[in-house]
Amino acid sequence: MMKLRWVLPLILALILPLLTVRAHGYVVRAIPADRSTLERPPTRLQYWFSEDLEPRFSDIKLRDQSGEVIASGSVDAKNHALLSLRVPAGLGDGAYIVELRPAFASDGHVIAESRVFFVGEEVGGVTGSAADDRAHPLEVIWRVGLNLANFLFFGASLLYTIVLLPAWGNPRNPLGILPSRVMRRLRNCLAAAVALALIANLVALLQQSMVFFNADALQVIQQNLWGVVLIGSRFGDVWIFRTVLLKFCVVLIFAAEFYRALMPQLSAGIWRGMPWLGALFIGLTMVTSHAAGSTLMPWLAITVDWLHALAAAFWTGGALTLLLPAALAPFEGERRRQAIRAVMLRFSRMVTPLVALMIVSGIYNAANFFVSPADLDSAYGRTLAVKLLLIAPLLFIGAWQHIVLRPQLAARLQRACALLPQSLHTWMGQTVSTGKALRLEVMLMLALLGAVAWLSATPIPEPKSLWKEIETPQATQIVGDYTITSAIMPGGPGVNTYDSVVWRGAAPATDVELRLQLVNPRRGIRSLWHPMEQVEAGLYAAAGDDIDEAGEWWSLTDIISADGAVTRAAAAWAIHEAAAVTQSRPPHIAHFALLLGILFILGSLVQRRARRLLSALNLGPATALLAVGALVVSITVMVAGALMINERQRQYEETLHPPPEQVNTVLPDAESLRRGEALYHVHCLVWQGQSADFRALRNRLGRARDDFLYGVVAAGWRDLPACAGELGERDRWDIVNYFRTFEERT
Repeated sequence: MMKLRWVLPLILALILPLLTVRAHGYVVRAIPADRSTLERPPTRLQYWFSEDLEPRFSDIKLRDQSGEVIASGSVDAKNHALLSLRVPAGLGDGAYIVELRPAFASDGHVIAESRVFFVGEEVGGVTGSAADDRAHPLEVIWRVGLNLANFLFFGASLLYTIVLLPAWGNPRNPLGILPSRVMRRLRNCLAAAVALALIANLVALLQQSMVFFNADALQVIQQNLWGVVLIGSRFGDVWIFRTVLLKFCVVLIFAAEFYRALMPQLSAGIWRGMPWLGALFIGLTMVTSHAAGSTLMPWLAITVDWLHALAAAFWTGGALTLLLPAALAPFEGERRRQAIRAVMLRFSRMVTPLVALMIVSGIYNAANFFVSPADLDSAYGRTLAVKLLLIAPLLFIGAWQHIVLRPQLAARLQRACALLPQSLHTWMGQTVSTGKALRLEVMLMLALLGAVAWLSATPIPEPKSLWKEIETPQATQIVGDYTITSAIMPGGPGVNTYDSVVWRGAAPATDVELRLQLVNPRRGIRSLWHPMEQVEAGLYAAAGDDIDEAGEWWSLTDIISADGAVTRAAAAWAIHEAAAVTQSRPPHIAHFALLLGILFILGSLVQRRARRLLSALNLGPATALLAVGALVVSITVMVAGALMINERQRQYEETLHPPPEQVNTVLPDAESLRRGEALYHVHCLVWQGQSADFRALRNRLGRARDDFLYGVVAAGWRDLPACAGELGERDRWDIVNYFRTFEERT
């Protein structure tokens, strides 16, 4: 039979060639789209990503087809998931290459890829390059080391607290309530885990600095680039916190050893508190993992991933394998088997719900990233399949241990599986009773840790729905001497960028001011007037989240010349939900079902403590009925309260923005303002005075809705009479649009 020492190299040799990887995150919206052909040069390049980026280590460059850098950009100051670049004026026809180098904040991974767009006509022979699909070997090494250290620390400390103490604990052993040889092995395990974690932490900092700065290890060390990573990234923040905790663990281990004779109770208390630190170490790993970049409630994804890792850390049995030889050294024969059985029974009883927790939480984690079955055909899906193949034999060995340790269950299974050779039953029983099954589990788990490290370096699948590009809405108008080309990017609900290119004759207009207002005519909502920044000759830009739903919207752009003259450009836009930049998605019913399963399993883990609490409370039938009734009433009140709050919020929104009685159907462009001015001077002569009511009406323009002003034109307001003469509906709307130009703007 093949020796166990060859199992790990064989499995790794089989899985390593299968695990090709790329970095994390993906582009969720690109303007312009890859390989798109544009009639005119874009004013700005924008690439939205599925998660936030590290501003200090992310950049974007624009090159012409000869390779010369034309312009550079960076992460947007208001949206850290957006890489943007201002395109220089006068860009000629031809091919242009966009180089993207985003550094993702969730896990510190950096990718380098390029995309192409054309101005005028498509140019042959110019292509972009996909992201490098090779994993950084140094990253895999430190991730394996850190995972192994975390699992060993948490598994050994928790094993001591909830398995060894109840199974072997004896008050006659003053040093930790266990024999000295066991405590020495426990101390050595935790010390080795801390040492391994410190080494892995240092390697992680070196590798992350190399990736961020695209430099080799010697440059990182000589130029102290690692210091910049520590103070300028999320990875650095987590690294510092982890290092401080590791140093604290060193102090605790030293204190437990130093006071083991003087204050044995203090020493035992320190050992009992170690699992909490181990859980925290594993949690820190989740903060810089796939879960942190989840589009489905990241905080919940991190929590579930953390529970998944905690269950796996205890289930592997690695710590038990290391502690068993020292604990069983004095025993032989039947006493040895009884000692093993006492521990294994308790260990198996604890592991059963943890395995269930690991499976359900693992399915939830996968559901975070697989939006559709087609996403399974990805590097992440294939790597996950390899991980599942390694888990299958571990589950089989664990199930067999559970059966062998229970003679009645084993006998029933043997009768049910009479076709299986008796030698197989005997061999499996011996492996469990002698601890060989645990050693086999550890060997498989080491291989699994390698697969987990590769999975951490594998990109989550890009949803196929993102492959459909949405055309950026644009509009060009000629008003007087001005030619205005406006664009809303990306043109969906949420944060948008508003660009306007203004030319006066044949030259860009550089001596004007632009102000922008967004209007939803159906709801009667108007934004404040936004001053647009001149980012280069003739290009003006603003950004905001005023567009909050799909449908028809108006943009009103006032061009104010040096002499104070105002020229109005207005455009109607069809805002599409599909163009929204979505970095989050709503949960599906399957997610809720999995979460309920996780809660049920957690409840089963604490049921014994709950039973003890109920027993201590000495609840009778009447008391239990009262408690259940109070619980039902409490849940009912909470649900009713939540519904009431939602209804109050809806009513509040309707109070603030009730549907208008009449909807303005006339776009307030320059032509409407011209007609409205003429009608105003003919039919609204009484309004042209300086009465108190007229001044009050002007002061209300900033907060007055169009339907209110329409009513004033048609029926008057206070002592102001209605506009005289025969006026049609469009005439009144023209007057309303013109009268709004009296609004004072600061």
